[in-house]
Amino acid sequence: MTESAEVVVVGMGPGGEELAGQLASAGVDTIGVEGRLVGGECPYWGCVPSKMMVRAAGLLAEAGRIPGMAGSVTVTPDWGPVSRRIREEATDHWDDRVAAERFEAKGGRLVRGWGRLDGPGRVVVGDTVIEASRAVVLATGTAAAVPPIPGLEGTPSWTNREAIEVEDLPASLTVIGGGAIGVELSQVFARFGVAVTILEGAERLLPPEEPEAGDLIAGVLAAEGLEILTGVRISSVAHDGNRFRVHLEGREPVTADRLLVAAGRKADIAALGVGTVGVDETARFLPVDDHLRVAEGVWALGDVTGKGAFTHVSMYQAAIVLDDILGRPVTPADYRALPRVTFTDPEVGSVGLSEQAARDAGLTVRTGSAQIPSSSRGWIHKVGNEGFVKLVEDAERGILVGATSAGPAGGEVLGLLTLAVHAEVPVETLRHMIYAYPTFHRAVEAAVADLG
Repeated sequence: MTESAEVVVVGMGPGGEELAGQLASAGVDTIGVEGRLVGGECPYWGCVPSKMMVRAAGLLAEAGRIPGMAGSVTVTPDWGPVSRRIREEATDHWDDRVAAERFEAKGGRLVRGWGRLDGPGRVVVGDTVIEASRAVVLATGTAAAVPPIPGLEGTPSWTNREAIEVEDLPASLTVIGGGAIGVELSQVFARFGVAVTILEGAERLLPPEEPEAGDLIAGVLAAEGLEILTGVRISSVAHDGNRFRVHLEGREPVTADRLLVAAGRKADIAALGVGTVGVDETARFLPVDDHLRVAEGVWALGDVTGKGAFTHVSMYQAAIVLDDILGRPVTPADYRALPRVTFTDPEVGSVGLSEQAARDAGLTVRTGSAQIPSSSRGWIHKVGNEGFVKLVEDAERGILVGATSAGPAGGEVLGLLTLAVHAEVPVETLRHMIYAYPTFHRAVEAAVADLG
C-alpha cells in the first residue's frame, strides 16, 4: 500500500509529537509514525514518572528532617501510592490514546509501526510506503544501552522502564551505572527501604559533571545507607532464578534480588535506513547541521542527533525544524548554554562547559565557588542543605562559559546561570547586580566574588 503526505515525522516522542502537531495545525499534510506510544520516553518512562518517584522520596526525606527542627513525626514508606500515581496520572496505564487523538484532532494522521527511509522522500512502515513531498523528519530517540557483559543477556534485569513500572519493591537492588538515571533511581528506591548498591566504572559518580558534584552526591548517598563502588570492572553476571550475582574484577561479588542496568542510552541508526540517502549507518548518532538537516529533504531532532538526551533539547530542535520546513527565518541551533539537571536530593544543575572541558578547549579559565551551607539561605535551611555553586569563566572575554548549581533548589538556581552563559553576560555585570536576600541563588553572588 502506498500513501502520500507533505511531511512524514518518524518517531513521535516529545519533539516529534510537537513538530508533527505544529505542522498539522499549520495546514501541512503530516503523517506521524510511531511504533510504541505517542509522547515517547518522557511521559511514560522518563522525566514525568521518574520525577513523581523523586517527589515522593523527597517527601520521606523531608519528614525525616523534622526532628530537631519542628517536632517529631513517624513515617512509614509505602510504594503503593507512588505506583498508582504513575499508572493513573502519568501514563494512563501506558495508553497513548489521549496523545494520539490530540494529534489527529490537529489534522495529523498517525501510522502505527516502525519507519525507515527507502531513498529520498520515501518511508517504509511495514507493508506501507509513504511518499513525502516536502520533508522527512527522523525523531526516533534512543533506547537503554545494555552492555555486553557475559551472563547478562537473557536475565530478568531491569532497564529504566522496568524500574518505573515496578509495583512491588525488591528487598535489594544492584545498579550498574552511576550517571543521572542510576543515581536518581537509586536514591528513590533506597528511601523506600531497598538496600541499594551502585556500581560505576568511572572513578566517581556523575562522570560528565564537575568532580565536586560527583563527590557531593556520593557523600549524600553513602550517608543515606547506599553502598557505592566506583572504578569497578564487571566480569560477569549470573542469575540463579531468584537473585543476581555481579562478579567484579579484584573485588567480592555483589548480590541482590534485582539488577538495574543504567549504563546510558544508544541510538539505532542502522534501523533507520539512512544509508539510502548517503548517511553512514555505523555512526553513533545522526549528523546534523545547525538547521538539523541530515540530507536533502531529511531532518532529525531529539536524542538521535546526539546533542543531549533531554526533552528540552528535542523541543528546542523541533522549533528550528518547524521554521526550516515552513520556510521561515531560522535561528541556527546553539548548544553553548545547554542546561541539564540531575534530580537527586540535592539537585545538580549544570550548563555549558565544565572546568576541565573549558581548559581542554584552550580557554584561559578562572573559577569561583560558594558553598550552599555557608549562604544565609543554606544556614536557615539547615538539614538537607548540601550543595555549592561553581562558575567557570573565560577570563580573556570576561564571561561565564559554564556553571554548576547543586543544592536543594539547584535546578531552579540554574536558570539564572543558563541565562548568563547563553547571553554572554559580562561577569562584571553579574558582580554588580542585586541578588534577593535570603535566597539560594544569592550564593551565585558569592561565587562571582570568588572569581577574583
